[in-house]
Amino acid sequence: MPDYGHEMQDTARKLSDPARDIRYLLKRNYPRSSSINFVSNHYRLSEKERHILTRVIVAPNVVDSRSRKQLECTDIKGRDVIVDGYNVLITIENMLVLKNEPLWLGDDGYVRDTRGVFRNYAVTDTTYQAVDAMLALLAECKVRSATILLDSQMSNSGKLARFIRIKLTECLLDGDARTSRHADFDLKNAGSSVVVATADGVIIDAVREVVDIGRCMMEKRRLKANRIA
Repeated sequence: MPDYGHEMQDTARKLSDPARDIRYLLKRNYPRSSSINFVSNHYRLSEKERHILTRVIVAPNVVDSRSRKQLECTDIKGRDVIVDGYNVLITIENMLVLKNEPLWLGDDGYVRDTRGVFRNYAVTDTTYQAVDAMLALLAECKVRSATILLDSQMSNSGKLARFIRIKLTECLLDGDARTSRHADFDLKNAGSSVVVATADGVIIDAVREVVDIGRCMMEKRRLKANRIA
């Protein structure tokens, strides 16, 4: 079996200099996508390495804004939480189901996977395990309610929503699970009193308060995400 730990350490070291150069450009307000593309071409990085940088490197002013919005899991007791379902579940699957898929800590402090599987994602038995872990964490945090929002364009979203509703009852959690054709819009407009659970940068930028369930779960299990210095 490959040694994924050492492989990710090697990748992090290889990407350290490109990341430094991209951060330098972003600090001087160069466009993000152009900066990543220019530096990646200069270092002749693979598509996978470019994708990691895209997921991890964030402009300094954005880092500050997103950091101020991030709540600890201990801060969501008694709060209404709406969960970016697939965003959170994919991260938890990678963490819990021994897929040996790396998780990375972004410059903004949010944990992200870098597989890029969203469009081709399929609900499997591991998804249901991830649901159990996610709801157990929310119950442990004693949230007032939990609403799990799933993109209806993903295969089997309706079936997964029904499963989550059953599990919410079993966990004695108030809440709901539903599908939406415009999930991102719904998350962005959930209301200022609602905590949004996501690591999606576009959504984070549009809301008031955010909790990163993936990061909370990693800290609870004493796991560490990969970082690029």
